[in-house]
Amino acid sequence: MAVNYEKEGRVAIFTINRPEAMNALNMETVQGLLEAMLDFRDDPELWVGIVTGAGEKAFCGGADIKDTLPFMREHRRDQWSMPPSIMRGLEMAKPLIAAINGMALGGGLELALACDIRIAAENARLGTPEVNLGLIPGWGGTQRLPRAIPWCKAAELLLMGKLIDAQEAYRIGLVNKVVPQAEVMATAKEWAQIICKAGPLAVRAAKEAMVRGSAMTLEEGLKLENLLVAYVMGTEDFDEGTRAFVEKRKPNYKAK
Repeated sequence: MAVNYEKEGRVAIFTINRPEAMNALNMETVQGLLEAMLDFRDDPELWVGIVTGAGEKAFCGGADIKDTLPFMREHRRDQWSMPPSIMRGLEMAKPLIAAINGMALGGGLELALACDIRIAAENARLGTPEVNLGLIPGWGGTQRLPRAIPWCKAAELLLMGKLIDAQEAYRIGLVNKVVPQAEVMATAKEWAQIICKAGPLAVRAAKEAMVRGSAMTLEEGLKLENLLVAYVMGTEDFDEGTRAFVEKRKPNYKAK
């Protein structure tokens, strides 16, 4: 299978399984990711997702140049010809962690950018080399990258097709943490478990506030935040969280 989809307690793990092709996104992989993401989105027992690649060389090498790019060119006038994804067209309220175990290039970096938290291996290299193919990123790179890092650094990556190592990615705020390659998944799972200890509806509301608020003025964002505070304060999880705090015990959240 092009995508391995596993469930470990509250955590879903999506593994792009094409190591022989640098885990490039062919059409089968894109469709497989969509189906797995939809299951994750709709499963009330799953609270956090981790996206990674098989093997030790690549997280994802981008769009498959022999399969996906020809399809995109043939359907270039129809922007919705591609299956929806977290990069474009599929909204995901639940938090996602990118476990970047190796190269994250082009669509691979765009996939990581569509996640909320990014853990990178020491051997990882990241970039958007599309301009070297006479192309530009088409899955959100030109939009998310300048929102994630300083404009001039985004321009350096986008306009020069330049690759950077994991330490540089950490220095400019593109990834949260750099760890030895063997510790990438363990670290991602550790962070996922920390998120799972929090109120799941509160976590999703916080993500919604961040995502929607990023396109708003400060005043509009504060109004959105206020609405979401009112929502979470009316949930059973809020009652449980405050009660557990007073009773000095761990809360038993139910996402209700």
